[in-house]
Amino acid sequence: MSDSNARTVTYDKDGRVGVITLNRPDARNAVNGDVAEAMEDAVDQLEADDDVWVGVLQANTEGQERPVFCAGADLKAINSGDAARLSTERGNFAGFVYRERKKPIIVAVDGLATAGGCEIVLAADLVVATTRSAFGLAEVKRNLVAGAGGLFRLPRAIGKSAAMEAILTGEPIPAERAHALGLVSRLVEPGEATAEAMRLAEQIAQNAPLAVWESRQVVLAAEDHDDEALRRMTDSAMGTVMRSEDLAEGLTAFIEKRPPRWTGR
Repeated sequence: MSDSNARTVTYDKDGRVGVITLNRPDARNAVNGDVAEAMEDAVDQLEADDDVWVGVLQANTEGQERPVFCAGADLKAINSGDAARLSTERGNFAGFVYRERKKPIIVAVDGLATAGGCEIVLAADLVVATTRSAFGLAEVKRNLVAGAGGLFRLPRAIGKSAAMEAILTGEPIPAERAHALGLVSRLVEPGEATAEAMRLAEQIAQNAPLAVWESRQVVLAAEDHDDEALRRMTDSAMGTVMRSEDLAEGLTAFIEKRPPRWTGR
């Protein structure tokens, strides 16, 4: 990772949790080429580290009068002819929205997530948000369409009618309504999103990692596959965990009434 990229996105570890931080608060954490490349690098680190089982994605909103998790694509970068760098080959927009990965990522939102910023949120696995947050796809206000997954992921998350209204009006969805509709998993007070996301990540990391990762894949596939394909995927997931070393450890720990010592193998 270059020094330039390292400043726009940071990656840290906290126990079993990898923490990715969007770090362009002066630009409302908008995505330029450096952000996209650095985000892909950060996810690479998360996926490659056998000691990290869950990820948390947050944004630095320091100094912002009205916090913005991410304002989407950096229009200055597009205007300067740098639009192609906003996507990577593996992750597409922001190096993230179509990135294949096995480990769940929880996004912690404390502020506005709009346009591509909302699409980053929709590409995560779980959303923790504060009451001052909002989620919107404002592209129609600029004669654009949401091209990074938002047009099909938002309806899956909140239902067709609510999503259609948000997409066609371009108006953001307040966090309370997003929580009621099912987009937001946990709703907390301002400033508490990352702490709550870390608590959720640590709760997930107490479980057998292979079982978590395989279960995640089946849940995601349920959006796109028929029941027979899902049955085969479930059988495959079951085979993976049944052949693992962690199976014996999980059963032994239960019998011995002690916390399991997972290895991810």
